[in-house]
Amino acid sequence: MKIELATLGNGCFWCTEAIFQQLKGVLKVTSGYSGGQMANPDYKSVCAGTTGHAECLQIEFDANIISFEQLLEVFWNTHDPTTLNRQGNDIGTQYRSVIFYHNEEQLKISTAYKKQLNDSATYKDSIVTEIEPFIIFYPAEAYHQNYFNTNGDTVSYCQFVVRPKVEKFKKQFSKIIKD
Repeated sequence: MKIELATLGNGCFWCTEAIFQQLKGVLKVTSGYSGGQMANPDYKSVCAGTTGHAECLQIEFDANIISFEQLLEVFWNTHDPTTLNRQGNDIGTQYRSVIFYHNEEQLKISTAYKKQLNDSATYKDSIVTEIEPFIIFYPAEAYHQNYFNTNGDTVSYCQFVVRPKVEKFKKQFSKIIKD
């Protein structure tokens, strides 16, 4: 095994966690916060938009099975990287599109991938995804972990927002989903 970490923010972590958990080679997905100024933030303070943190995922993966570039392909295709501080009805800096790179290789891959997407006009508008060095990650409260799998049938946000994203993802990335 070649265990590596990726830290990605692409909107509400309830939506994104449910996607990345299903990928072959992903060992663990933790919802949390990164990129802000406050130590040990909590959900309420992050949602208030005063901490500077993004809701994000810390993804532990086996790079022998899934590459960082493949994770980025899922990242780019499962949110709108052209909207600043917004994903759908979720608005605020905590929902920004951001890649927190862990090493120079991740920086190089992220920067090249973003440039390729912009140069190819894959999206109508320019990509606003930030690429920042990883500093620290704070896991979210326990009730946020594995949220969709635990609450998918009972919470309306999961039924109307998360589930359609997960279903679209499953169709698009069926070849790299766990059996």
